[in-house]
Amino acid sequence: MKKVYIYLENGTFLEANSFGADTTSVGEIVFNTSLTGYQEIMSDPSYAGQFVTFTMPEIGNVGVNSQDMESSSAHAKGMIVRKFQKRHSNFRSEGALDDFLKKYNVMGICDIDTRYLTKMLRAEGAMMMVASTEISDRDELKKVLESSPRIEDVNYIEQVSTKKAYKHTQSTYSKTKFEYDQAPKAQAKIVAIDFGVKQNILNEIVSAGIEVEVVPNNFDAEDLIEKYNNKEIDGVFLSNGPGDPLVLKYEQEQIKKLIAAKVPMFGICLGHQLLSISHGYDTYKLKFGHHGGNHPVKNEKTGLVEITAQNHNYNVPDNIVEIAEVTHSNLFDNTIEGLKYNDSPIFSVQHHPESSPGPKESRYIFSSFLELIKR
Repeated sequence: MKKVYIYLENGTFLEANSFGADTTSVGEIVFNTSLTGYQEIMSDPSYAGQFVTFTMPEIGNVGVNSQDMESSSAHAKGMIVRKFQKRHSNFRSEGALDDFLKKYNVMGICDIDTRYLTKMLRAEGAMMMVASTEISDRDELKKVLESSPRIEDVNYIEQVSTKKAYKHTQSTYSKTKFEYDQAPKAQAKIVAIDFGVKQNILNEIVSAGIEVEVVPNNFDAEDLIEKYNNKEIDGVFLSNGPGDPLVLKYEQEQIKKLIAAKVPMFGICLGHQLLSISHGYDTYKLKFGHHGGNHPVKNEKTGLVEITAQNHNYNVPDNIVEIAEVTHSNLFDNTIEGLKYNDSPIFSVQHHPESSPGPKESRYIFSSFLELIKR
């Protein structure tokens, strides 16, 4: 293993060991509390631009495989782990995590106190950092970091969104049969706007009985409105994605047109945030975000608590209750996790009902989308 040198914007300078790609990389450091699913996390486009610190101490044990990919690549800037296990063992494994990261030029950092990093981020908030296997001088790393754009200055959607439209026909993966379930007969058809969509979100939509066409982020709202009015589609889904939603000016203008045309819509994570902004309620950045697979969310309609998967740094404002009903609330910090807009066929959630990784307690939300567009 090569040495890797790390400089954080609060002045912290650290030395550790590296695996994966040998490179110099700049990104925002966050922590994730999931116990499993490191491959799904690293291939989730929502993590573009970020170094993910895993609180789970052992990473790499089960290797990687093609079926657990959430996209066609690994998008995170890097992963930071207490102990990297090069020797992997799992009957589904097709390769080692080390080789996986090298393939996609992603850095791995190990033999570092992840508890120390997590407590620092909890106290001071998410921050920018640089890590390098090529530069060991603290002052030089500081210069690299200071001359690099911050995560909120980069439009990562342009990097992760599909370049052309396609049909998604795959349903959910069976953890008992170890193969993909047969897709049910479609009862409706929607267009999914790809801001960095996870594969399992699309799988869950198909599994709910909805035909899906995925289109790029530079979609034309007028075209979708025409298709909706001509009954060629029944609704629009706004996907998850990376970065600051406030920089996505074009996307906001297109969503405003869909809102005005009363097109039924459902948004997850970034899609949830863009709906808020497009209604005139700007998002704000959380101190260290929500990242993990164990976040309790209260369903305000049923009173039940769902354990959810989360991955976001931004949140919708509390005063959005002026135009929408809060359907879900985060029990860690009471932030808004779900909304149903007044007098509009639109709803959204901040958490990830598709999990992958994470619990499946919120899967019913996809069926709720089908019920909405059928009505």
